[in-house]
Amino acid sequence: MAHLVETYAAVPSTERGRGILVSGDPRTNSIVYCNGRSVIIRRLENPLHVDIYGQHSYAASVARFSPNGEWVASGDVLGNVRIWASGGDHNLKFEIKALLGRIDDLEWSPDGQRIVVSGDGRGRSFVRAFMWDTGSNVGEFDGHSKRVLSCTFRPTRPFRIATCGEDFLVNFYEGPPFRFKASHRDHSNFVNCVQYSPDGSKFITVASDKKGILFHGQTGEKIGELSSENGHTGSIYAASWSPDGKQVLTVSADKTAKIWDIMEDGMGRVHTTFNLAGNAGVEDMQVGCLWLNNYLISVSLGGIISVLSPVDPSSPLQLLSGHMKSITAVAISVKGEETEVYSSSYDGLIVRWVFGVGYGNRLVRKDSVPVKSIVVVGDELFTCGLDNKLRKTPLPGNQYGDSELTDLKALPNDLDVALGFSELAIVATDAGVVLIRGSTVASISNMNYVATAAAVSPDGTEAVVGSQTGRLYIYTIRGDTLTQDAILERHRGAITAVRFSPDGSMFCSGDANREAVVWDRISREIILKNMVFHTARISCLAWSTDSIRVATGSIDTSIIVYEVRKPASNRITIKGAHLGGISGLAFTDPSTLVSGGDDACVRVWKLS
Repeated sequence: MAHLVETYAAVPSTERGRGILVSGDPRTNSIVYCNGRSVIIRRLENPLHVDIYGQHSYAASVARFSPNGEWVASGDVLGNVRIWASGGDHNLKFEIKALLGRIDDLEWSPDGQRIVVSGDGRGRSFVRAFMWDTGSNVGEFDGHSKRVLSCTFRPTRPFRIATCGEDFLVNFYEGPPFRFKASHRDHSNFVNCVQYSPDGSKFITVASDKKGILFHGQTGEKIGELSSENGHTGSIYAASWSPDGKQVLTVSADKTAKIWDIMEDGMGRVHTTFNLAGNAGVEDMQVGCLWLNNYLISVSLGGIISVLSPVDPSSPLQLLSGHMKSITAVAISVKGEETEVYSSSYDGLIVRWVFGVGYGNRLVRKDSVPVKSIVVVGDELFTCGLDNKLRKTPLPGNQYGDSELTDLKALPNDLDVALGFSELAIVATDAGVVLIRGSTVASISNMNYVATAAAVSPDGTEAVVGSQTGRLYIYTIRGDTLTQDAILERHRGAITAVRFSPDGSMFCSGDANREAVVWDRISREIILKNMVFHTARISCLAWSTDSIRVATGSIDTSIIVYEVRKPASNRITIKGAHLGGISGLAFTDPSTLVSGGDDACVRVWKLS
């Protein structure tokens, strides 16, 4: 058996020039947001308490809790809305094709009976309101000519709906059934967000013209503006009201978040400014925010969630970060009683995680080259990427951009480092096999095959190289020379992964035809066969630290763990470990497995 111990969640998906919605449940202090096809629920009091809903067929774009917190409505890029239980097995209540294009925003009515959605109507309706359990329309929404970026439901009776979008308009509707009442063109650029105050007395709109405008909640008439004094100097992307409705939190492309006091005359004046500019350039632009009970959060373009403190605006109370893109590899560093996980993603980001704590830090980089492989040996981090370079970075540290560089002269497919001799590394490339000693290329062996995977024994005396044809080539390493000893032919598909056991007595290989094989290093006989329980290509594998177990990961979203001295039928299967497939595996001890996947999450599993 295997049970999930921790999840290091992905951050919200963002897009430059667009705001994002982060919704909250005041009862549990939970937030919900989207990344790819995943809808992620996190507790702010315990960020490691993560729940992921992955039943969308297409990328999810927005999600909101129902007023009672028992349901979540989430929309995707093709206009579908799914309503599902926020707890348990996330049972599906209802699904509807709400719009013809992307859902940009949605909001529940205060009684939880109706939902309004807005987005890209692809020339037809840009806004729709319907009953949550039947899908019956509850009005008609005319007045917009372009994509509607945001919508809001008045939280008190009589119900009203306000919308805003790329046509610079703020429209106001009365109902139900809802009908067009008024339109305002006070903004001179995209209107990014509209939000009703908790008491329904007013609503605010913020836009790319750097302005915020307040309207009467029942009549829709303009009543005031946010002051330009000490105001935002960039596009304002989102706004969120305080629970008492007396203040508003806004975020902007100027890399700041601001708290505004809303006066009785409808005007807003800056109360507090949070300067969130760091070293990440445009990624420090703030694109989303939420005021949830005593929590104030701001989300940057780079996906970092900052928990803000009104008492000390100079620095955030807490940073919640992680990956936004698919993870490519994971590696483990154990120092005494502290275990750290390093994970890399397709956008070139490397993140350090700490067991029991979660997010540690991001390794600072000077470029965003996708990372292909990552290995930790001793106090050094080895990576290779699509820039045809091998990087070696001392640990602990966060200056990944200043690491030692080695030019591989070709595109790398796999990387391995000798566990007992970290000065020796082997890289499989499209052109052949590269041996590296220290930071110097010791030899480049041009093969008559495409090397798809490679491994070096812990003592650095032997290498196994997998090929596109499914053959395994065994080499003896003498000095800087590879001498071929044998060819093993068992696999019927291209070799996708190969690794030696930590004790050096065995190695395991996996292929694109979903089969894995465990070999004896000395006799080169098969120790464990019939490892064919995946339904798609094996993408990665890892050995336990005691060399008793081997785990394989596949694009079929499953992880399978075998004991090498028992039949393959005696296995542990973790189904649906990562949405989209498994891309990295590593053991921290004989019974703890770390995995990374296409869902941009890292997970820690305990094996019984």
